[in-house]
Amino acid sequence: MSGGFPVDLILFAMVAAFLVLRLRSVLGRRTGYERPPRDANAPPYDPRAARPAGDEVPELPPAAAASTTRLVVPDPRTPTGQALVRIKGIDPSFDPHGFLTGAEGAFRMVVDAFARGDRETLRALLADEVYGGFEGAITAREQAGETQRSEVRAMQEAGIESADLRGTVADVVVRFVSDQINLTTASDGSISAGAEAVTELTDIWTFQRDLRSEDPTWRLTATRSA
Repeated sequence: MSGGFPVDLILFAMVAAFLVLRLRSVLGRRTGYERPPRDANAPPYDPRAARPAGDEVPELPPAAAASTTRLVVPDPRTPTGQALVRIKGIDPSFDPHGFLTGAEGAFRMVVDAFARGDRETLRALLADEVYGGFEGAITAREQAGETQRSEVRAMQEAGIESADLRGTVADVVVRFVSDQINLTTASDGSISAGAEAVTELTDIWTFQRDLRSEDPTWRLTATRSA
């Protein structure tokens, strides 16, 4: 990511613990419910009241839950589409659109957690090597007395760029196009990097999971800016 969010330093506050667990259940898993047709005279639709008892609907951060993000899934006839078909062959619960919804939630959580210095949330979502870079950047920022502000104002697009399957280990590369505010404030209150202006940013993130693992989490293994 460019601007005030220093991906070049890290290869790329606390979010409630239940939110992390909910997100983990969304990445790569269907929710199993569809919204029924709505009668114009009916009361406002309540998905919690409509779903069967015991059929839990995972919760996402508010911005992701109400997202109007354009989700881009490759045609099944393309090489990437075929890789996604193979992933689904090992994990029948895998759904590319549901995966992208969860990936957007993860993107928002990681950006927010990095700005807050929330190591616990980052530890749950990042692979070891990537976490080390994030944690090092947070430590350097804290030692310098700096404060990071990062806000995802809008997510325009989340699309699957490529996918790969090696044995049972799957990698899915996602392209995020977002409008953000990123700035770093020095200890004296002055802005040392970034600006208050909203900037369009494009980020390429790679998520990985062993499809045979009981852990449903797709962890972030690489980041770069486009």
